[in-house]
Amino acid sequence: MSIALTEFARTRLFPRDGRRTAIQDCTPQEFIDRLNAETPVRVLDGYAPFCKLHVHANWTSTRCSMIAITEANRHLLRSAYEARSREELPVLVRWFEGIEPPVANYLIPILYDRAQLVKEGTAIDADWGVVGCLYTLEPEEIPMVPITQMRNALGVAEGGSGVAIDRAAYLHSVAFWERHANWR
Repeated sequence: MSIALTEFARTRLFPRDGRRTAIQDCTPQEFIDRLNAETPVRVLDGYAPFCKLHVHANWTSTRCSMIAITEANRHLLRSAYEARSREELPVLVRWFEGIEPPVANYLIPILYDRAQLVKEGTAIDADWGVVGCLYTLEPEEIPMVPITQMRNALGVAEGGSGVAIDRAAYLHSVAFWERHANWR
């Protein structure tokens, strides 16, 4: 099985501005080389048959991508309308500012198979392509944010995958993200 890094993931996981919420201490090529050479701790099924998550012990200083909302930190939440790319419509997002999360114990690359990536307009020279990565304390998937589930249901033309919303998964996601937020 071979893995490639999609351009979509490269710009989000390894941005040129060096932001602290990106993968640290590792180049994009070193990241992909490691994923291709190392057996994952676990392989999790994703939200659709074309999606898998590979759980790897964190070998970097990358910090957890989200933290719990508490009364002590709620005042640090911010929000804005943002798009992930020039082609996508902006959506409401929220995040913490001024918080230092712990170093993640696990990096969990999100992989799509070649056929799905071709459907979405991305050709790769590998069996699987990285479309994102979770940075977690536990070797478990973080629920997909509700807006991503909606974007996926809107289809490829709107930056999604074309997978319909699973109502139970959506409500589980809402319950999780009401109590957690990303940070910047």
